[in-house]
Amino acid sequence: MSAALPLLASEEFKAPGLGLFDWPPILASGPAWFNKPAALMMLGSLLVIVFAFAAFSRPQVVPRGMQNVGELAYTFVREQVARPFLGTKDSDRWMPLLFTLFFFVWIMNLFGSIIFIQFPVMSIIGYPAILAIMVWVLTQYLGVKRQGPVGLFKNVMFPPGLPKWVYVLVAPIEFLSHFFLRHITHAVRLFATMMAGHLIVALFSDVGWHFLFATLTPLGAPLGLIGVIMTILLTAFELFIQALQAYVFALLTAMFIGGALHPEH
Repeated sequence: MSAALPLLASEEFKAPGLGLFDWPPILASGPAWFNKPAALMMLGSLLVIVFAFAAFSRPQVVPRGMQNVGELAYTFVREQVARPFLGTKDSDRWMPLLFTLFFFVWIMNLFGSIIFIQFPVMSIIGYPAILAIMVWVLTQYLGVKRQGPVGLFKNVMFPPGLPKWVYVLVAPIEFLSHFFLRHITHAVRLFATMMAGHLIVALFSDVGWHFLFATLTPLGAPLGLIGVIMTILLTAFELFIQALQAYVFALLTAMFIGGALHPEH
């Protein structure tokens, strides 16, 4: 065993790093922004549109095929995402946004586990940031429209029922949380989870390839086998996390909209 260690140590194994997220332009003479994540974003948007059109463009009394899938998906988002925060009255109004957000984020994440694609678009901070900024603008607009600018600041910074001296601490914390921090974490939570998951799967995938095929040591095969097994297990786990993060992103969006529309809750 001791004789094998120098051989193992002499092999140059380089763990994957941030280079995984640095994509060159697809076309050498094309715009710099048009890279693999941008192309996948366009593809994902098209898939959402095609799915919605196939499921809801020609509804039948007895649903079949894509309509059946679409209605099941719609029911899930409505019951598990919209109604807990928006109630029966407002949930239907905001379902197009929440339904689209859920499936768009899910598909962007799911690309990380599809062979020959294998890159979650939401692991690039710009994409979840744009979605979070969109939600921020929408919720602030709804808050001002429903509560008025003065009422919005009052309801955010001075929740009723607290001793007056507590507001000295609560007001700035609530201000930062409502207008900045929770929307930053809205994006960062999705980005960080997808980035970390992609790095971990890539690490074990590289371990499997390197120690099974690129190095010849007594420890190579066992380490490579561990890498392959962990890659399979972590990919399965990532499939769950990808759907969960889409659910959480849509759920928080519904919560923010509900808070803007119904500050008393």
